[in-house]
Amino acid sequence: MVIKACLFDLDGVIVDTAKYHFMAWHRLADKMAIPFTEAQNEQLKGVSRVDSLEKLLSWGGIVLDNLKKMELLELKNQWYLNYVENMPADEILPGVKEFLTELRDNDIRVGLGSSSKNAPLILDKLGITSLFDTVVDGNRVHFSKPHPEVFLRGARDLGVKPEETVVFEDALSGVEAALAGNFRCIGIGEPNVLNKAHAVIPALDGMSVARMKELLG
Repeated sequence: MVIKACLFDLDGVIVDTAKYHFMAWHRLADKMAIPFTEAQNEQLKGVSRVDSLEKLLSWGGIVLDNLKKMELLELKNQWYLNYVENMPADEILPGVKEFLTELRDNDIRVGLGSSSKNAPLILDKLGITSLFDTVVDGNRVHFSKPHPEVFLRGARDLGVKPEETVVFEDALSGVEAALAGNFRCIGIGEPNVLNKAHAVIPALDGMSVARMKELLG
């Protein structure tokens, strides 16, 4: 295949901010006396903030009006941002910066496709904003993964076709979004969870253009 671009999810692929989301959601759940486990937190991966709150409320059997929901979303986000503001640049996952740099050196365009509305802030904290040709975040999309909108917008921004683009994802909903959009997808994580992806690797550490092409045949 001809690879003209790569699109990356943020959490769990570029940086592990999942722990900060877990801390913030757990704090909100405690506030509402809703039991919240790490297994439940896994179900929020790749899901928008609004949809995540809906899941949390459903687990607690709680019904709220939209105004109250917005207040809770703002509270959760503020807690999360407080954690992220203190995040050091070295929290970027191993091998990420090297791979992004190699892609650009090989004239392969680079984009971010994340449901996070805080993606620009996080990229700035990591010092890698300049390595991305486009950033499609939660502020630019109407539909959460597994809808392919976030990746389709990214491909359009980069001027490439989905079939010329490789998506790197760590969540099943993200893998499904990539496949729904006709992208090639490399999953990052457990093969038994991400088995719908075209290939699965444990992390981007050691990834190269040659290795990517080898994985995709």
